[in-house]
Amino acid sequence: MRYLCVLIGLVVGCLTFSEAMRAHEVRPAYLRIEATAQQPASESIAESYDVLWKHPLNQEGARLTPVFPKHCTEIPLALDEIVGPLVTRQLRLECSEELMGSELSIAGLELTITEVMVHVTLGDGDTSTYILKPTNPSVVIEARGISVWSYLLLGFEHLLFGIDHILFVIALMFFVSRISALIKTITAFTVAHSITLALSALEWVYVPQEPVEAVIAVSILFLATERLREEGDCPNPDSMVRNQTWVVAFVFGLLHGFGFAGALADIGLPKGNLLGALFLFNVGVELGQLLIIAFGLCVIWITRRVWVTAPQYVVRAPLYVVGIAAAYWVIERTVGILS
Repeated sequence: MRYLCVLIGLVVGCLTFSEAMRAHEVRPAYLRIEATAQQPASESIAESYDVLWKHPLNQEGARLTPVFPKHCTEIPLALDEIVGPLVTRQLRLECSEELMGSELSIAGLELTITEVMVHVTLGDGDTSTYILKPTNPSVVIEARGISVWSYLLLGFEHLLFGIDHILFVIALMFFVSRISALIKTITAFTVAHSITLALSALEWVYVPQEPVEAVIAVSILFLATERLREEGDCPNPDSMVRNQTWVVAFVFGLLHGFGFAGALADIGLPKGNLLGALFLFNVGVELGQLLIIAFGLCVIWITRRVWVTAPQYVVRAPLYVVGIAAAYWVIERTVGILS
């Protein structure tokens, strides 16, 4: 168990201090362009589109702005609205030429680490999906975009950039010393968050994101505090987390599923293949989770061969780091709810 704690310390040190006190995981931006059914206002307008633009706040000082083709005119439909961690803008796009074959880009995207999911529905009903990245912030609109498999990558990246979800999985690993127990615990967590992710994404259940993110922070703080109450590698026989780790993972996994659903709601699901996109997004989350666990097991294997005895401060320091980060998030997110 001591080697596991050393491993967790190395992983947490890299992740927590690189991401530090970021309150939210890196969320993708979302741009939806849909052809309107109404007739053009004048003969000079060939096509008209309704546009919805959602992008995260605090993009490291960068202002993300869609750059539409020059033959299109933007007409604001409403004032910008801040909803949770996102800024939402609605506008009408009136174009004197067809949108097909035109270039679309996101100014400022190259200065961030986020991605933009773009859905385009043309007048003939053809729908295309694209992902714009900091290394490739523009695209030429074509009849065929990327496939629904892009949601697999989005789910994978969401888990890897979701520092709070990663810290929860790492905190859980402090309470298991056998591979069988680890498999049981992670399986329970996976099943639980898959259930609530599906319920929320399909709009069968709605839970506000701000309270969910606050409770997720509480779950991390709870695990760190519970483990610090134990002395070294000696388990506390009265600890519910120690005795029923998989149950705790399942209960908190239900909450984390609503957190995953928040990012999926930001980018939306394709109307033509809703279930497929939802399934692939969830698979991507699981692959990211398994990558974190696999990395941890590899570091344990290496550590056992180079470090025979670990000092107690090395064993407990990662838990303090996790606890401090979680406590900060609890305060920040609670204040955000009340403000």
